Formats: sequence, C-alpha cells, structure tokens
Amino acid sequence: MMGVIEGVFLVLIVILFILGNLGNGFVGLVNGRSLFKSKRISLSDFIITSLALSKIILPWIFLIDGVLMVFSYRGHDSGAVMQIIDVFWTFTNLLSTWLIACLGVLYCLKIASFSHPSFLWLKWRVSRVVVWMLLGALLLSCCSTVSLIHEFKMSSVLHGIDSTGNVTEHFREKRSEYHLMHVLGTLWHFPPLTVSLTAYVLLILSLRRHTWQMQQSSTSPRDPSTEAHRRATRILLSFLFLFLLYFLSFLILTSSHFLPEVKVAQMIGEIITMSYLVGHSFVLILGNNKLKWTFMAMLPCESGLLKPGSKGSFSP
Repeated sequence: MMGVIEGVFLVLIVILFILGNLGNGFVGLVNGRSLFKSKRISLSDFIITSLALSKIILPWIFLIDGVLMVFSYRGHDSGAVMQIIDVFWTFTNLLSTWLIACLGVLYCLKIASFSHPSFLWLKWRVSRVVVWMLLGALLLSCCSTVSLIHEFKMSSVLHGIDSTGNVTEHFREKRSEYHLMHVLGTLWHFPPLTVSLTAYVLLILSLRRHTWQMQQSSTSPRDPSTEAHRRATRILLSFLFLFLLYFLSFLILTSSHFLPEVKVAQMIGEIITMSYLVGHSFVLILGNNKLKWTFMAMLPCESGLLKPGSKGSFSP
C-alpha cells in the first residue's frame, strides 16, 4: 500500500514534470518556429534549443524512475529497464551540463573584454571554439555512457550472488565498491562546472573593469556594454546556482545507498532535481529577449505593454 510520503512524492513529481515540459517545450517551440521561418539559427539559440530538448527528456526519465521507486522499489535498482534509464539519464545529464558550459563560454567571449593574447585569440574564433566544445561535449557524453558497461556487469554479478543468499564479506566489499564507483561517476561533471565557473569569473572581472573605465570617463554606467555584462552575469549566476542545487541532488541520489533512509533520500534527490529542471527552463526564457517577449505576449495583462518593435534574442 502506498504511504503518505510516496503519495506526496508522486504528486510533486507530476506537478514538476508538467511545469518542466511546458517551460522547455515553449523554448523549443519558439526557436523551432524561428528556424522554420528564417531557415537559419544563431549559435546561442541552437545551444538554448538543444538545452531545452535535453531538459524535456530528463523529466520523463525521472517520472518513470519515480513511479518505479514507489510501486516496484525492490526491482528499482536492477533489471533491463533501470539500465536503459541509466543510459539515457547519464548521456542526457552530462550533455546538458556541457551545453550550459558552452553557453557560458559563448557569452563570456562575446561580451568580456581583455587584452590578453590568448583571450583575444579565442574571442576572434568564438564560433569555432564553441562548435568544437559542442562536439567534445557530445564525445564525452558518449564516453560517460560507455563507462556504464562495467558498472552494469558488476551489478548483474552482485544481484546474482544476492539472489542465492550467499552474502559473504567479499560480496559486501564488492557491493561497496560498486556503490563507490557509482558515486565517482560525478567526476564527469567537474570539467563543465570548472568551465562555467571560469566564464562567470571572467565576466565579473570584465564587468568591474568596464565599470571602472566608465566612471573614469564620466560615462553613464548604464551603457549597452555594461547592461550586456550584467545580463550575462545574472544568467550565468542563475545557471551556477541551479547547477549547484542540481549537483547536491545528484550527490544525494548517488550516495543514497550509504545513507540510513535510502528510499527517502532518493525521493528528496529526485524532487530537488526536478525543481532544478523547472527553474532552469524559466531562466532560459527570462534571459532571452525573444523568448521573454513571446512569453509576455501570451499574457493578456502584459500584451499592451510590449513594444511593437521589440525582437531578437539575447545577443551577447
């Protein structure tokens, strides 16, 4: 019989699932319509659209995982269904993290201003740099997925021994090794997180330098360059905050086997993760002019406040 905790968990999962798909579906629909009309898409819109599509897949994975957790918990960590979920989740999860890092690098190279030769070299080749980053992200996401093969083999051996009831000390050591290997899978996320943090720090430094130059020249601190710096900084800060929240939930999910209440810990981790997916979709909408104006145009109370000539995406 389903308890109160499981019931609340399912209700929250379904609500967050609907909100996440509405937000990310809106992003994909608006940019897809623009692509259909103009037959071309900017690099930033391509990354944002790809990110939204990946965020549509992830809620489905967590919804299926949540349902299995409530109604078939004993078979939750084993079987072909869970292996398929792990494959899709691992690939999509790491790819979306890298897409955020690529977007941060694009904003940084487009907006930040430094005289260092290495930065100028990257700035002049920003499109090529980001495209190669996207290809590298795809390759690393595939590698992280392939690395699950050894984990699946060890899991099948452990479940085979466990079903015989012959639980020895060697089996316990192997099971701890398997769970530790699962936790170490989080290391795949450190490179994109480092890239995102670096882009954010560079934007902050560039903003401070630019603001100081504006003060020295008695120029208005609200010039277009300063506003672009601030907008990009706010967007990246929101991404980083949500990602750190997501990383916390990721650690809870992967470390749940080491906690006393495994099932409750997994439920809390999934709720935090779904909240991240919902929050991320609305950051994408509010941080992009085209998406924001389209969203506001759908609100009856805001339609009269829109400027007729307002258009375009956030062009760092």
